[in-house]
Amino acid sequence: MQRALSVTLLAGMLAAPFAGGEEKLAGGPYVVNVTQRSATLGWIVSGGTASLGTAPGKSDKSSPVLRCEKATFSALQPGTTYYYEVPGHPEAKGSFKTAPTADTPYQFVVYGDTRTRHDVHRKVVEAIGKYATPDFMLHTGDLVADGSDTSLWPIFFDIESALLRKTAFFPSLGNHERNDSFFYDFFNTTRPYYSFNWGNGHFAVMDSDLGNVSPSAVARETFWSEQTRWLEDDLARSQNAEFRFVVAHHPPMTAVSNRQGDNPHMTALMPMLEKYKVTAGFFGHDHNYQHYLKNGVHYFITGGGGAPLYDVNKPPAGITQKVLSKENFVVVKVEGKTLRAEGLEVDGESIEVTEIRH
Repeated sequence: MQRALSVTLLAGMLAAPFAGGEEKLAGGPYVVNVTQRSATLGWIVSGGTASLGTAPGKSDKSSPVLRCEKATFSALQPGTTYYYEVPGHPEAKGSFKTAPTADTPYQFVVYGDTRTRHDVHRKVVEAIGKYATPDFMLHTGDLVADGSDTSLWPIFFDIESALLRKTAFFPSLGNHERNDSFFYDFFNTTRPYYSFNWGNGHFAVMDSDLGNVSPSAVARETFWSEQTRWLEDDLARSQNAEFRFVVAHHPPMTAVSNRQGDNPHMTALMPMLEKYKVTAGFFGHDHNYQHYLKNGVHYFITGGGGAPLYDVNKPPAGITQKVLSKENFVVVKVEGKTLRAEGLEVDGESIEVTEIRH
């Protein structure tokens, strides 16, 4: 039986309010960097809006002034539900589970490309809440249309709030995040690739967005070389995990004809994923559902979180399991040596079910 503990943050932990503005909750709370023993709680506050115009006293544009608050907890217990409150905002309550031991069943949801069509994004989030009970969520990138635009992040957090307040969140960096510092600040990471363990699974989350790494080709090549060395070492050290997963924004293959061949750096990783017996890769970038199986590795593309849909008009021969141009998310349930992944449309209609047994 899980132990349920309550965590309340003291009001004194909150930094001083913004000068000249009333502080409001602009995003969250949400929980990131969750392990068996630690977690980081975050929330976004705003002290008002800044404006600019083409003449003195004229306001042509305005954007909220945002600040991220965080509290990190250690010495937690595995597989435990913790409840939290944040200071100054009595309505900001939620809960999350710490990562369990290897013999505990778990469920997670994968989705992505929530950057536009906010009404559709909201329907996807509502469907996840209706048809799944995830212990954590994997986002395949493109959370917002422009990661440097402060006006977009409160919209994202508002739509996601019901999910974020009851589960852990693990995002990957998409090209629309623009490699902006907001992503790193909000999600409490110093680099755009990381890994974590959950139950009997190991997850490696990558940064596939080379275009925004640097304007320098040499710097991009250096970054990719360092990241791929990290990935190989990470996968090599995770061979005791029952299941291994890789998460990134850009997919190594696609059924979208005008995008085929766009991501050679990701395609080049496929032999490594086969070598280290990766169970599945989860990707976004293409706004639809796609599933491929090649040399024992499953490749799922789930980019149907709200961005305009793309046609799936040229499925790769010999490896295609299912392609569909619909909004979607993937629910993965793991119990022991059995994994069940189901692609779902927003009305709950099943796209396909994939079972993997070890």
